[in-house]
Amino acid sequence: MGSSRDVVSFVGLSELSLEMAASLVRAGYEVQALQRAGPLMDAFVKLGGSRCDSPIGGGKALIVLISHADDINDLFFSSAGACKELERDTVVILHSNILPSHLQKLEKHLTENAEVAFVVDAYVLRGTFEHLSGKLMISSSGKSDAIARARPILSAMSDKLYVFVGEIGAGSKYKLVNDLLEGIHLVAAVEAICLGIKAGIHPWIIYDIISNAAGNSWVFKNHIPGLLGGNGTEEYLLDFIRKLGTVLNVAKLHTFPVPLLSVAHQQLILASAHGHRDGDLNLVKIWEEVYGVNIISAANEEKYFPEQLAEEIAANSDTVGRIGFIGLGAMGFGMATHLAKSNYCVSGFDVYKPTLDRFANAGGLVGNSPAEASKDVDVLVIMVQNESQAESVLYGDLGAIPALPSGASIILSSTVSPGFVTQLERRLQSEGKDLKLVDAPVSGGFKRAAEGTLTIMASGSDAALKSTGSILSALSEKLYIIKGGCGAGSVVKMVNQLLAGVHIASSAEAMAFGARLSLNTRTLFDAITNSTGSSWMFENRVPHMLDNDYTPYSAVDIFVKDLGIVSRECASRKVPLHIATVTHQLFLAGSAAGWGRLDDAGVVKVYETLTGVKVEGKLPMLKKEVILQSLPAEWSVDPVDDIQRLNQNSSKTLVVLDDDPTGTQTVHDIEVLTEWTVESLVEQFKKRPTCFFILTNSRSLSSDKASALIKDICQNLQTAVIFQRRLMLLFLYLVRWTHGSSAPLQGGRYTIDDVHYVADADMLVPAGDTEFAKDAAFGYRSSNLREWVEEKTGGRIPAGGVSSISIPLLRKGGPDAVCQFLCSLKKGSTCVINAASERDMYVFAAGMIKAELQGKHFLCRTAASFVSARIGIIPKAPVLPKDLGITKEKTGGLIVVGSYVPKTTKQLLELKLQCAQIIKSIEISVDKVAMKSSEEREEEIEKAAEIADAFLKARTDTLIMTSRELITGKNPSESLEINFRVSSALVEVVRRIMTKPRYILAKGGITSSDLATKALEAKCAKIVGQALAGVPLWQLGPESRHPGVPYIVFPGNVGSSTALAEVIKSWAPPVRLASTKEILRNAEKGCYAVGAFNVYNLEGVEAVVAAAEEEQSPAILQIHPAAFKQGGIPLVACCISAAEQANVPVTVHFDHGASKDDLVQAINLGFHSVMADGSHLSFDDNISYAKFISSLAHSKGLLVEAELGRLSGTEDDLTVEDYEARLTDVNQAEEFIDRTGIDALAVCIGNVHGKYPPGGPNLRLDLLK
Repeated sequence: MGSSRDVVSFVGLSELSLEMAASLVRAGYEVQALQRAGPLMDAFVKLGGSRCDSPIGGGKALIVLISHADDINDLFFSSAGACKELERDTVVILHSNILPSHLQKLEKHLTENAEVAFVVDAYVLRGTFEHLSGKLMISSSGKSDAIARARPILSAMSDKLYVFVGEIGAGSKYKLVNDLLEGIHLVAAVEAICLGIKAGIHPWIIYDIISNAAGNSWVFKNHIPGLLGGNGTEEYLLDFIRKLGTVLNVAKLHTFPVPLLSVAHQQLILASAHGHRDGDLNLVKIWEEVYGVNIISAANEEKYFPEQLAEEIAANSDTVGRIGFIGLGAMGFGMATHLAKSNYCVSGFDVYKPTLDRFANAGGLVGNSPAEASKDVDVLVIMVQNESQAESVLYGDLGAIPALPSGASIILSSTVSPGFVTQLERRLQSEGKDLKLVDAPVSGGFKRAAEGTLTIMASGSDAALKSTGSILSALSEKLYIIKGGCGAGSVVKMVNQLLAGVHIASSAEAMAFGARLSLNTRTLFDAITNSTGSSWMFENRVPHMLDNDYTPYSAVDIFVKDLGIVSRECASRKVPLHIATVTHQLFLAGSAAGWGRLDDAGVVKVYETLTGVKVEGKLPMLKKEVILQSLPAEWSVDPVDDIQRLNQNSSKTLVVLDDDPTGTQTVHDIEVLTEWTVESLVEQFKKRPTCFFILTNSRSLSSDKASALIKDICQNLQTAVIFQRRLMLLFLYLVRWTHGSSAPLQGGRYTIDDVHYVADADMLVPAGDTEFAKDAAFGYRSSNLREWVEEKTGGRIPAGGVSSISIPLLRKGGPDAVCQFLCSLKKGSTCVINAASERDMYVFAAGMIKAELQGKHFLCRTAASFVSARIGIIPKAPVLPKDLGITKEKTGGLIVVGSYVPKTTKQLLELKLQCAQIIKSIEISVDKVAMKSSEEREEEIEKAAEIADAFLKARTDTLIMTSRELITGKNPSESLEINFRVSSALVEVVRRIMTKPRYILAKGGITSSDLATKALEAKCAKIVGQALAGVPLWQLGPESRHPGVPYIVFPGNVGSSTALAEVIKSWAPPVRLASTKEILRNAEKGCYAVGAFNVYNLEGVEAVVAAAEEEQSPAILQIHPAAFKQGGIPLVACCISAAEQANVPVTVHFDHGASKDDLVQAINLGFHSVMADGSHLSFDDNISYAKFISSLAHSKGLLVEAELGRLSGTEDDLTVEDYEARLTDVNQAEEFIDRTGIDALAVCIGNVHGKYPPGGPNLRLDLLK
């Protein structure tokens, strides 16, 4: 709730202001208004506001309604104006759509003269599409600090907020662009309807088909019914004329050409002139005068239903035996192969021979000419590019017509003019062979062609349609039978293409104009898609312009042809189509400039070249703290308990199909399967789990192979479910973003306003601008998830057809609002989910479960954190080695890195810097294992495995990494093949390592998947938890090569640059004290003794270390010169290795070194400490001897012990006679230590080696004092 200072004041009210105020009250703000008494003020008070009678000075914000530029002075600078007593830190929000120049002048006056620090504008309107229909949208602009201050208030007032950081007035500029589009779309819609009527098509049929096709726009959908119903007045035209006139003036000021807008404006003026001339005409009469078409009469004719006719035709169609197909281009190949897969016998022909080979491989028959492909067919389908090609394949050399049997039918699916179709039908009738023609142009793109889900507009005689109905039905999802005989289908396609072409060109004009106005084109696009200026083509083609990607889906030259047909038809039918004609010229200009084969969105280059602007736009980076604080408060109720309760009461099992192991990064105490036999699935279902994972490893597969794999898994799941009688089963298909995106939130990912962001320090970076988007095999361009869907489906699912659940819906409506939204979606819909916190994920999950309980079913493509939300898992702390009881293992840990993302490379560098002392590195050459001969590959693999085995046995954590040069193929499939060769090399290395590692860490999705399944042969593992946030930790199952070994799955894109080093350090063996000196110091501090044991062989070494570990006590292994002489270097190596592998501090000491040669050798062999025993020498010689050894040993970091005094007796073949023994001189000891620099002194206080005398030891303990 807001504080006492959370006051928002309104100066002037409107209907929109009331809704804004109501939203603020719900968000906890106090609202007040300076407004005359009246209905608006009464409504304001009723919703919780208060009235002010004087100017408002304080509070969070002041919202001033400016209806006209002339009102500015009175509103702000009069004696009762809003600036009076205005506090400096109050945000002034200018609620207006007046021209940007007026707003900019006002801002300057406010900041310079009135000392107002924060000013933004706010253009407020109602959304027009889907979930925003009728909801408030605000477009706002201003300096970054002002926007940061205003954003929470703007967000609270609106259901959708668009922010343009920079010069104020962007909201008004956005309105200008939207008005431009709306005006052009209006005139184009009228032109299209009039052309269709003139060509004999019922206008309501045109409306019904186009409003569900690529030619649709908001204006067409919402204005044409009024036109056909005879509604509207001249005032409607005048309003458009005024708005477009304003846009033209601004374009002129910015020296920007707007030819389509100019033509639309002139057409509206012409229509208005007709209205004035003929008196008070209603709108439809005016348009009838302008175009010479009787609209009302045509609209009132009896209507029929094309889809119903199509159903009747399909149900009563003739059986077709053999099909000929001519034209195997992008569309034709998909159509022909779909027919072949549908068990039709299809003989195909194309002038491009390699395509014929592809068609034969796809199951088709091949003809070497049109005539050969047409022989003995019942139906011939023509899918060539234009009329001349159609003429050639039918009547040219080796043409189809002479070869066609009598009674055959021809389906002409090319986009051609209606006149050509009519003429062709007459020619066929004159052949005397009873040849029938169906005019059946198609729409939908090559993907839908291959799937048999095209939209087809067919016309022809009843006999022709009956003979081809089954083929038309097999190729289409939507089939329309158009009355009017052959050519009627092409008329509808022509009308659709007229609108589609105009909408592409107008989109180009609008976006280029927006760029000239200095608007962020990405944000502008997002705003327009929810406004009255939107169209199907705007939503589909503008992303190509923004990405500067003109890979052709439909080329510029296609619209040169299609709009050329429109131009010829309007001339022959005497219908003046000014907008369509100018659009044709724009596409012609693009083709003449050399852009004909580019995507049709490339028409924007005409504007870019003329004006120097660039439409290409990047989404801005956002300050994380600012944007998160601007969002509505989270849903107040934690849904976890509800989710857990609903899951417990449900008989459903959540099955997660994970394309790599990193998807397990947010769950714990759940099993993951790496096989999916019916038997293993049955065993899993017997456990009645809430959830389990299936690791598909499909990330390294092509799309076709991945689809086949998923189908196989689902069939086995279905069998296992039936076997277990668990009929309620929920599937969740989990994928990374390659991008992989880790968990959206735990991996620093946020989706806000449908845009997916990656956190980088204090900024949110659009995902399409990050390193993950550049992945050679899985890369992407789009940060907006709706556009990403279109990109990844190749346009099959357009961005405009994707719904989304917003953060405001989650946070204001909660699970019930989510449930209601999901239940409203049509079957087969695609929906993206926004989330900026874990609570958002859990709210969505709760709403989704409620929708499932109402009979809805969902297939989710998501990242890891949703799984934990969906089953109500509560996070737990990272798992450490002590939690699994592996601290006593005596082998090294194995770290395998295959990921190439830049983040992994940074983490590797940091790992080597921080852990150089505790790991050994082995680098595998990618060039050798992926690009060189099999012999070189084998040599590299064998060498790496041998070295790794040796390191692991020595209890050394071992890093196996691929060399960091990134080798990619010419295309994604080649890159995948290289990835496979590298990954398979890593698998082979790990397979050949015989030593059981203490733990295994795999870095990268494909790497971790392949190691688990192929190298370690794991079939089932338990997800124990996480080794670090976002880093899954498994424990391998009993069937694997290393049962029970912890397996850390480290995603390539997770964590900071130090994250990998942090995990390795936490999993390193217990730290052993580095030196004998540390052992002795700790013993002194702890008041305990440390055992020093002479050892002679491996058995003695093992016994000492085992005892030390048993007692959890430090120990010293001592090698006496005699033992050194006998055991040599192997004994030393054995001691050092045992000390390094011990679980307690153990060091190795060279004892009683009475020879300089022995001591020098010992120092260089790696002993931790040495004794320089000069006790047999004179005092001065002993000092000299000890000082020499001390200097040398200290240079190597070793502790040095010396001896002053001699014990009698025999030890290790060294005998000191009684007459040689002497006690340590206390006075000499201090001098000895000072002059030699030794670390420890062995003293004699009277004991003897060997057997004590009968009277017992004679000890002078007083000397120790």
